[in-house]
Order: sequence, then structure tokens, then C-alpha cells
Amino acid sequence: MTDITPEIVAEHGLSPEEYERVLAALGRAPNLTELGIFSVMWSEHCSYKSSRIHLKKLPTEAPWVICGPGENAGVIDIGDGDAAIFKMESHNHPSYIEPYQGAATGVGGILRDVFTMGARPIANMNALRFGRPDHPKMRHLISGVVHGIGGYGNCVGVPTVGGETNFHPAYDGNILVNAMTVGVAKTDKIFYSAAAGIGNPVVYVGSKTGRDGIHGATMASADFGEDSEEKRPTVQVGDPFTEKLLIEACLELMASDAIVAIQDMGAAGLTSSSVEMASKGGVGIELVMDDVPQRETGMTPYEMMLSESQERMLMVLKPGREAEAEAIFRKWELDFAVIGTVTDNERMVLKWQGETVADIPLGPLADDAPLYDRPSVPTEPPAEIENPPESLHIVMDLVNLLGSPDLASRRWIWEQYDHMVGADTVQRPGGDAAVVRVHGTQKGLAITTDCTPRYCFADPVEGGKQAIAEAWRNLTAVGARPLAVTNCLNFANPQRPEIMGQFVGCLEGMGEACLALDFPIVSGNVSLYNESKATGGGSAILPTPAIGGVGLLADWSKSVTIGFKGFGDAVLVVGERMGHLGQSLWLREIHKREGRDAGPPPPVDLKAEKRTGDFIRAAMDKEQVTACHDVSDGGVAVALAEMALASGIGVHVNEPQPFGIAGSFFGEDQGLYIVTVNDGALADFMAAADLADVPVDLLGRTIKNRMIFELEEGDWVVRLEDLRSAHEGFFPKLMQDEITA
Repeated sequence: MTDITPEIVAEHGLSPEEYERVLAALGRAPNLTELGIFSVMWSEHCSYKSSRIHLKKLPTEAPWVICGPGENAGVIDIGDGDAAIFKMESHNHPSYIEPYQGAATGVGGILRDVFTMGARPIANMNALRFGRPDHPKMRHLISGVVHGIGGYGNCVGVPTVGGETNFHPAYDGNILVNAMTVGVAKTDKIFYSAAAGIGNPVVYVGSKTGRDGIHGATMASADFGEDSEEKRPTVQVGDPFTEKLLIEACLELMASDAIVAIQDMGAAGLTSSSVEMASKGGVGIELVMDDVPQRETGMTPYEMMLSESQERMLMVLKPGREAEAEAIFRKWELDFAVIGTVTDNERMVLKWQGETVADIPLGPLADDAPLYDRPSVPTEPPAEIENPPESLHIVMDLVNLLGSPDLASRRWIWEQYDHMVGADTVQRPGGDAAVVRVHGTQKGLAITTDCTPRYCFADPVEGGKQAIAEAWRNLTAVGARPLAVTNCLNFANPQRPEIMGQFVGCLEGMGEACLALDFPIVSGNVSLYNESKATGGGSAILPTPAIGGVGLLADWSKSVTIGFKGFGDAVLVVGERMGHLGQSLWLREIHKREGRDAGPPPPVDLKAEKRTGDFIRAAMDKEQVTACHDVSDGGVAVALAEMALASGIGVHVNEPQPFGIAGSFFGEDQGLYIVTVNDGALADFMAAADLADVPVDLLGRTIKNRMIFELEEGDWVVRLEDLRSAHEGFFPKLMQDEITA
């Protein structure tokens, strides 16, 4: 037996104070297996010990919310007996250490979270953050992550329909890989994880257990040092073909009434799945470790409990249904084993070779895990910019912005994803939100991911508001009614008060926006300790509360796209313009001003945001709007260029602008949309806007293949093919070695 020394306790990520709590919970010293179980269950990744106190403040309820946070994924009612089930999760540290498998198993894990609840996955999304494009490791990381996402999603047969990718030096040593899955189920066939029924069999299904991923949850709850490469064995290895079989087998068994509870084996593997099922049900669980399917010889209970081998599930079945379930899983060539029973003592008991090798009360592992209210220092917003610069050449600035890392076309990325498998994808990557048909119906689900970390860094409260508002706006821009949010809260070390201040501030802003927009948070994930002392880059990432939004279209065929539709349509900007340049990409890319030197981010007026968005959707319902795009990074000029490039149709801007070239065209005012309206609908559109108290400015008209800016400051013309060359050139040039390899 291994003696538990202070060094071993520290290696397991437990503080001396936490170890004292372990001793008190057990009334004795733990053995190594018990220590390992406490270490993963009390890790930040599993226990949310630094964030639970603040997450409880977020709005999570609405009449259409069936299940909010606390289960594997969130569930909302989308009518006609259908439910949308979705969640976003992080796989940041594994993806930095081993980018292909880290990203691939991130996709596999989030798929399991969704089909565990009875849903057939219909769409994947992602939110990616990389460091400097010229960083010596970055091309390797980009290539591995993109190929990992595509390799898993494409093989398992779920379309990857969109996402976002951004760059900043703060991610040099700690990239972010956030994956999102949306599925559809019947409201009367949703499955939960709370174990029940004393004596009911506990069943293991899927792949065999190996030694991959041991201590993955603990690794994900610590910042990186110089030894990150040595952590490669903690990264799981995925098999999408097995996952596909697992989806089909689970859904087939779910069509019966044999399942009492079900939980995927994600972070902390068999430990977290068994603890969560038993604790949620208020029961105990006894497992016989000899019966766990193993692919390696000589595995110990410690290794079996902490392994994060992929494509595995844990179920509680009704008594007498084991043979029926086993037949289904054997048919799909998957392992099936009865490994334990539900007990009445609210303890986790592990047996191995006839001996009891762990006996732990469940309370301290789950609901009574450590909870910290860590000190926080609010971020002081930067001062307003004095004497902001002016644009001397709108076309030159526009070309430079369109070719910059944050705005360049992501075609190189999304062309490696199968975004049409299943034949239900209505809007592909490249627009404001993806749209996927609910199979066999006229309904469509709109899906988006978004966040602006530089706003969150400058002013966490406003940045948190903006992240929610931007996701809401993206859904509105395609004609969907925004319904609910999932999130992935990526922050640095919460033991630093300034980082905890960022976290608290962002959640405050998010909560305020969710309430104002009737856009509740139904699921999510917290990823802390995203820091690196390696690579020579910045230690802490920017605060990055990535938001996944889901909305509903009653008729998917009426979804609106960003591309201009014809010549002569009026081009309008809808919403209140202020010419706000603070924290804009124009200021950063053209004038090299960022951080606190770039002023405060644009304010978010939530009442105006809702008023404008509701007006836009009403106009779409009346089929007055022929194209729509929300204004975000890069401002009005970039939005116009993206609409033109999406269609091959140009625009002639010839109306006076209120804030000069820079403020009018490159300011990143919030709550704005660019729309096109044909003359037959223009009068009605303008009258409705006036009635709704929504400002509308005429910019100009759509024309053939050029952008013309005919302004008081001068006239500028650029061909769309020149804009396209700048826009499409960044990724192929950056990744040319990968393409030719």
C-alpha cells in the first residue's frame, strides 16, 4: 500500500487544507484510490469550487426551459413535442498539449453530453482562440485542432455548421478549444442522470477502459509550466467510429423503457459519472472493479476510476432488463458489463479481488465539495480616447482590415468540416448564424457562437453584456427568435484577485443581458487556470466567456442571409449609431492601439438592443428584408464588404455620414444591423421603424461588382475581386506548408 505523503497529496492537486477535509470526511487517512477520487472530484474542472457561488446568480429559467444547468446539457421546448438539447464545453489544455486528439475528444465529449439525454445530435459548432499567427508553434496547433474537429465530427456523421476563430498573443501558451453540440429529442423521451431504485443494476457500455487520460481533470485545473509536453499521457484518444455506434445503440435502448438513469463518462471518467448519478439520486453505489471492461492488463482500481478513455457510458437499468440491453450493445459491437448496483447508504464502495478498496461518503465528493468565494478586484475601465485618429483612406483601411487575422475569411477552416452531412443544413458557415432544419418539419434551429475578449479585458461588465447581446443579435439577423444560451467561461487563475474580478464582472454583465433579452442560460462549462509560464508569451489569456446561442425559426425557408440579393435595393443601417471607436479592430490593426490605450469598449444599451432586434424580426416576418448582417468587428464598412463578398453584388454609399469616416464606418457601435430592402417595401419598413422608435439611416444602394464610397471627405472605389483577394488570402498563406504537406 502506498503511504500518502504531503508530496503525493500535492501531486494530486489538493491543498493542505483540502486534505484536512478529506481526513475529516473519512475519519481516517485515505488510500491512494480514495485520494485519487477526491482529487478529481474536487478539481476545479469537476467541482467548480471557485465559480459555483457566482454561477448561481445567472438567470436560468423561462417558460420554454425544460432543464437548466445541472444536467449533462440544457433542454428547451421548441414546440410540437420537440426539444432542443445543447451544451458547450472546453478542451483547452489537452488541445495545446496534443492538438489533434485534444480537439477530437472535445467534440466526442460534447456529443456524448447531448445524446446522453436522449437527443440525436444534429449540429456541431466551435469557438477557437489561437495566439500570434507568426508564433513558431501556432501553425502546428491550428492544423491539429482543425483536423481534429473535422476528423471526429465528419466521421461520426454530425455536421460542423459554424463557429469562430480569433488570434491574440495572450493565447500563445494556452489556446482555447470550445466545442458545442445541438441535438433534438422528443419532450417525453428525455433522459436524466439521477440514479434510483435500490438494487438496480449499474451497467457499463461502450469502449474498454485504458490508461489514457488519467488525471485529465486535474491537469485541466492547473496552469501550464515548462513541462506541458510531459503531460501528453493525460490527453485522451478518441475513436469517432465507436462513438457513432454508441449513439445508435444508446438511442435504440432509449426507445424502450429500460433505462432509469444514464451518464456519459467525461472528465474524471468512471469516478465522476458514478458519483454524480448516485449523489443526484440521493442513493449509494457499489462497483465491482474486476468487472470493468479493460483493454490493458494489470490495471488497478485507481487507474480504472481515473481513466478518461473515450466513448463510454454508465447506466442504471430496471431490474431484469440486462439481457435486452446487452443484446443491443453486442449487436453494435460494443462492450456491455454489469459492474455494480444501486445501494441505500449514500456511499461509494469499490470492490476489487474480493476486497473493499474504497469506501467514501458521497456528500463530501459532490454537494459538499469545497466552495470558495475568492477575493476579487474589479477592473477599472479605461479612459475615453482623447483626439481619436481619423481615416485618411477608407478603402486602404478596409482592405487591411479584411486581410487581418481576426477578420480574414475562415474558408480554409470550414471547408475541412463536413457541414452538409444529414442534408438538413440550411445556412452554412460564413453568416451570422448557422441554420439547421429540424428533420421532417418546417422548423429551423439557428445556432451561433460569439465573444469579444478584448472588450471583456477592457471592461468585463460591458464585455459580458456584449457577448450575450452579440449572440442574440446573430440569431435575430437570420430571422430566428433567440431562446437560450450555453456558455464556456474561459479565464486565467482565479486565485489572482484581478482575474477573479474579470470573472465576476463578466458574469454580472452576462446576467444583466440575459434578463433584459429574455435569453436564459441553460447549460455551460467553466475553464479556469488558462495561463502559461512557457512560450515567452503573456501568462494569462484574455477573459473569454464564449457564448453559444440557440434560436428558433417557425419556417426555415424564410431564414435571411447576409448576401445582397439584387441591384438597386436600398442599403440601410438600423439602430442607434454613436461612432464609438474604443477597442475597435480599426484602432488596433491600423493604429496599433490596444489594451488600455484603446479606450473603453462600446456600451451596450440593452433596451435599445431588444427594441431593434424585435423590429428586425418583425420586418423579416413581413418579408420586407432581403438581406441582413449585424455590425460587429470592423464596423459598418466591414459588414458591408462581407455582404458584398457573400453575394458578388456591390454597394454605392453616397449618403452623408454623421461621425466622419472612422467613426461612421469603423466604429463598433452595438445593436446595429445592415439590411437591404427593395423599393416596394421601403415605405412600409421606414414607417414601422418610426413606430417602433428604431433609428434607420440610408447608406446607399446595391450595384454591380464594386464598393463605391461617395462622401464629403472624398470618393473611393474598390473592386470586389480586390477585396476578395485580401479577405481570402490570410489562411492559405499562413497554412501553406500544411496545404502542400
